[in-house]
Formats: sequence, structure tokens, C-alpha cells
Amino acid sequence: MSLPVTILSGYLGAGKTTLVNQMLRHAQGRRFAVMVNEFGDLPIDADLIEAEGDDLIALAGGCVCCSYGDDLMAALAQMAAMRPAPDHVILEASGVALPGAIAASLGLVSGIETTGVIVLADAAQIEASLANDYISDTVARQLKAADLVVLTKGDLAGADAVAQAGTTVTRLAGDATVIRADHGRVPVEIILNPLRIALPDIGAPHGSGQGLVTSVEVPDKPLDAETYAKDLANRADVIRAKGHVQTATGLKTVQIVGAQWDVSPAPENAQPGVVVIRLQDHVEA
Repeated sequence: MSLPVTILSGYLGAGKTTLVNQMLRHAQGRRFAVMVNEFGDLPIDADLIEAEGDDLIALAGGCVCCSYGDDLMAALAQMAAMRPAPDHVILEASGVALPGAIAASLGLVSGIETTGVIVLADAAQIEASLANDYISDTVARQLKAADLVVLTKGDLAGADAVAQAGTTVTRLAGDATVIRADHGRVPVEIILNPLRIALPDIGAPHGSGQGLVTSVEVPDKPLDAETYAKDLANRADVIRAKGHVQTATGLKTVQIVGAQWDVSPAPENAQPGVVVIRLQDHVEA
């Protein structure tokens, strides 16, 4: 059986440490192995550490953390040889590393399954980072390699900055899914399987994808479509929505993808109702 590995990337200060600790605190019985470049930058909260060795740290719940230093392949082989083996490896790349190159290297290793690349982007800083001559190329290449981009620190950045960051990241990240997560709150299922996020088609039967919940909202009175769409786009848990709402001047179509939103005239014979796809709330505040 292959050892599943998720690559966690993002420039310095994007929030990788917070995300790793949230994941460990909500492991739900899974044995995670967290791989970091150096123990000097250990991303684990002290209360989660049970024992420390030279090259391996035992964590609560049967999880472990190891340093891969200059030999990532040897460290992965060590993880795969553990008994019992970890259920999943989270490979935290350094802030200046290129996750696309790491994923390409892992693809050559027998017994390793790369489940995807997650790139974190600080909503308050991403525009400045991309405008910086020294780091912009690294940040852009990280985003282009992503299967999933997590916009972090939106609670600090404000709605306008989050919306602008969402537009910028969507442009650079291509087909990657873009979600927002404050305080590192991303469902564990999405961290482990970023390539398998099933975004149900708006016209499909309403069910739940992995780590996602789909519902239908039907406002009970006319409203301002732009305000409604903007409010949905500002919700940290909503990643996509589409449908029709009744306004004072007739039906309008609203579409939301991440922090972006759009309002347009509804087609003929449209019926009120908006399908909303949001992150399942697995993580407690």
C-alpha cells in the first residue's frame, strides 16, 4: 500500500504552523507524520509533544514529526518503514521552496502517493508579496503549483483585501480550488485529499462532497442581490454558490466563487433558490 503524502506550501508567515497544529488537534484517531525541513523551525505546539529524539518527535495521538533536512527521500523511506506506518504524511515545505519541484520528485518514488499540493496565501500580504521584486517569482510559482489554495488571515485583512486576494490568486493558480480559512480552520478531509474535493455541479442533486456541505437557500422576501452575493462571498465557509433571488425589480442570478461574486439578470423561467457549497464545520473555535 502506498504512503499518502500531502505537500503543504506557502511563503513565510502564510500560516502553515497554525494549520498543522489545527490538523493535529483534530486528527480524529489518524496517525499523522509531519515532516519539516529543520527542527529549529518546529511547527508543533509544545503541549502536543510527548517525547523528543534526535530525528523523531513523538506527538499526541500516535502522531510523529521528523526533520528531512537535505535528504527528503531518505526521510520518506524512514516514514514508510515505521510500524505501524503513519496513516498520512504532511510534508511542510520551507517558505521559499517550490512545491511543484517537490511533487515532481515524489512522483518518481515507488510506494509514495502524492495526494496534492496545498498552498497557503496570506490575504493581507499576497498583493505586496507579488509586487516585491525579490520574492514575487517564488510566490507566483508556489501558487501555480497548487491543487488547493487556502487564503489565510482573512479576519485580519478585511473583506476588501480578501476579495482582491481571491481575484489575484484565482488568476495565478489556474484550475486550483480557492478557499478561505481563518485561524487555520480547514476540515481534515480537505487537507488530506485536496485533489478529491468534490464540488457538486450547481444543477446536480444536492448532497455533500468530502469535507463539504451543499444546501439550498430560498430567501423568503425580495432583497438586494448585490448585498446578498457580497455577504455570501465574505463568509469564510462558503466556497461556491449559484442561483436566483427575488429582488424589487425581478429575479437576479447570483454567482459566488471564493471571495468573488457576480450578479446578472436571471434567465426566463428561472425559479428562486441558491445552491450554496460550504466547508463542513469539523473544527471547533
